[in-house]
Amino acid sequence: MTTKTRSSRRRPIAIGNWKMHLTVSESAAVAQRLAGLLGDPRRVEVVIAPSYTALQSVGGVLKETGLLLASQNVHWEEKGAFTGEVSATQIKDTGCRFVLIGHSERRVVFGETDEMVRRKLAAALKQGLNTVLCVGETLEQHQSGQTVAVVRDQLKKDLADLTDGPSGKIIIAYEPVWAIGTGRVATAAQISEIHEMIRGTLSEIFGPASAEAVRVLYGGSVTPDNIADLATIENLDGVLVGGASLKPDGFATIVKTLEKVKR
Repeated sequence: MTTKTRSSRRRPIAIGNWKMHLTVSESAAVAQRLAGLLGDPRRVEVVIAPSYTALQSVGGVLKETGLLLASQNVHWEEKGAFTGEVSATQIKDTGCRFVLIGHSERRVVFGETDEMVRRKLAAALKQGLNTVLCVGETLEQHQSGQTVAVVRDQLKKDLADLTDGPSGKIIIAYEPVWAIGTGRVATAAQISEIHEMIRGTLSEIFGPASAEAVRVLYGGSVTPDNIADLATIENLDGVLVGGASLKPDGFATIVKTLEKVKR
């Protein structure tokens, strides 16, 4: 199988990142509505990442559904004097099975380095969390033709400690910084090229068999209007959705379209 095809072993996944939106009660209501629209999706894994304050509430709503809970971030220490941070043990205790790490907003706005991302990744995996590692280039890097070099460098640095391979717990999300929240979407050719490069890099690090099992997603202004085109990209295993995931009907459309195209 070439890197351009999607393995039948890789279940498509749609992740909704709610960022710093919605109160606890609003989050629970949106989750309830979404669960009602989707029921128990079998062909597509659906994951919701609300704010920290809403994890417990949303987790309670999702408990009896097929939808899963994620944290938007995590600290690398298990406990200690780290005011404002949350550990992998704590988020797992809320019912989270997934965690986002290295999101571009964490890297660009809050100055997270690859060293920090690497340590967070190790902490999350130690607790058995499914870890969504986000990588991507800025507009300046994109325009100067550095995309491949930047993403490869992020992958190699962030995954440096995983001598035993990804162990089925790592998902890679390619999210070009210039496409997040801007309405600009990378072309199918651009996404396909970078996803192929990502899997090739994973193959170099872990070997072809382990690399083939890793799901590679796209994130960046994904909407109900463009999901049909995105879903046709053969080496795309799912999407990381921001603003559009706050609207239950729209996010349900994204999930159902992904399910239909990737069946």
